[in-house]
Amino acid sequence: MDNERLHSTKPERERAILVGVEPDNTERLFPIEDSIEELGQLAATAGAQVLETMVQRLHRPSQAHYVGKGKLQELVRLTEQSEANLVVFDDELSPNQQRNLENALKVKVLDRTALILDIFAGRARTREGRLQVELAQHQYLLPRLAGQWSHLERLGAGIGTRGPGETQLETDRRLIRARIERLKKDLDAVRRHRHLYRRRRSGRGVPVVALVGYTNAGKSTLMNALANAQVLAEGKPFATLDPTTRRIKLPSQREVLLTDTVGFIQKLPTQLVASFRATLEEVAEADLLLHVIDLSHPAWGEQRAVVEGVLADIGAGAKPVLNVFNKIDRVPEEDFFAVETGIRNLIPESVFVSATAPGGLDSLRRALLSTLRSRLPITEIRVPVTAGKLLAEIHRETEVLDQMHDGDELILNARLDASVAGRLRKAGAAVGNTR
Repeated sequence: MDNERLHSTKPERERAILVGVEPDNTERLFPIEDSIEELGQLAATAGAQVLETMVQRLHRPSQAHYVGKGKLQELVRLTEQSEANLVVFDDELSPNQQRNLENALKVKVLDRTALILDIFAGRARTREGRLQVELAQHQYLLPRLAGQWSHLERLGAGIGTRGPGETQLETDRRLIRARIERLKKDLDAVRRHRHLYRRRRSGRGVPVVALVGYTNAGKSTLMNALANAQVLAEGKPFATLDPTTRRIKLPSQREVLLTDTVGFIQKLPTQLVASFRATLEEVAEADLLLHVIDLSHPAWGEQRAVVEGVLADIGAGAKPVLNVFNKIDRVPEEDFFAVETGIRNLIPESVFVSATAPGGLDSLRRALLSTLRSRLPITEIRVPVTAGKLLAEIHRETEVLDQMHDGDELILNARLDASVAGRLRKAGAAVGNTR
C-alpha cells in the first residue's frame, strides 16, 4: 500500500498561545510571569503545545476583550502567524469577553477555569469524581450557552470540550438546569454516605489525617511512601483527583487513617470548590492536616498562602496543621541549614522531609505521632508498681507527662485516646478522669 495515502487517526495536538493581564490596582500573590508559567503547565497537562505567551499590564482588564485594543490586534496577528488554534487566558473570562475574543481571533478561546475543568474531566476515575466534575462544568457553561453552541459546532472536540461538552449541541438551558439539579441530588447522596462512614470511623477511635497542599507539591508521593498506597504520582498538576484513604502505623504501633485529597491551585474555580464539597469535607472533618509544601519551589510561600485561603473557604481554616516541607533533597546542601532555621523561626509546627529518599520520612512519623498525642486529653492511670509489662505498654501507647508512687501503686498522668484507655482497662489498669 502506498504510504502517502495513509492518514493518522491520532488527534492533532492543539497549538496554544497563553495570555495574561496584570492589573495595577490589584494585589496578586503570584507575579504575572509565574502565573503564566503555571498556566503553561496546565495547558501541557491538558495536551496542548504552547507556542507563545503574551502579557499586558493594565489598570484593569478590558470588559470587552480582556486585553486592550492594541494588544488585541497584536494577538490577532500572532495567532495567524503562529498558526495557533487555541488561545488560553489566565483569568476567568466573562461570557461577553469570550464571545468577543472568539469573533476577533477566529480560533477556540478558553480561560484558566475551563482549562482546569478539562484536566479534571480527564482525571476523574470514580463515579463520584465524574459527578463532581460534570456538575462544575455544567455550572460553568450555563451562563455561556448563548455563544457556546456555535463555538463548539465550529471547532469540534479537543481541550475544553471533554465531559458534558460532548452533548451540549443538542441540550438547551432547561435540560442543563435539570441535569444540574440531578447531579446535586446524586452528590447529596454521596455526602450522606460519607457522613455515615465518618461517624462509624470516628467510633473506632482511629484519628484521621488529611494530606493537603498545592498541586504537584508531592502529596501522592508522600502517601505512597507512608502507606504503600500505589496512588498515581506524576509530575503534572492534578495527577490525583479522587481521594484515597489508607491505614498506616506510626512509631509505638499507633494507627491512623491517612487521606490524600485533590491538590489546590491559585484561582481555583469556585464551581470546583462547590462541586467537590463532599470530597473536601474529608479535609474539614479530619483530626489533623498535613500541609505538604514543595520547599524547592521558589514561590512556596505564595503557594502556602493559596492553600490556607482555600482551607478557610471550606471551613477548615482552624484545623490543627503540621507543615511538611517536602523535596529537601532538591535544595542545595549549603543553603539548607539557613533555610530550615529561618522557616522554623516563622513556622514552628514544621518538619522537613524527602518523600523519595531512603529513611526520609522518619522525622515526619515521629512529628505526626507527637502532634496527635499533644491534642489528646490528660488522663490519670493507676497501675501496680509490679506490673512491668503493663507499664511498658502505657509508655509505648501514650505520652506520659509525669508519674509518682502512691504505696504499691504508680500514678501516671498521660495523654491517650478512648480506644487506648479501653485496652488499658482490659489489661488491668485503673484509668481515671480526664482533664
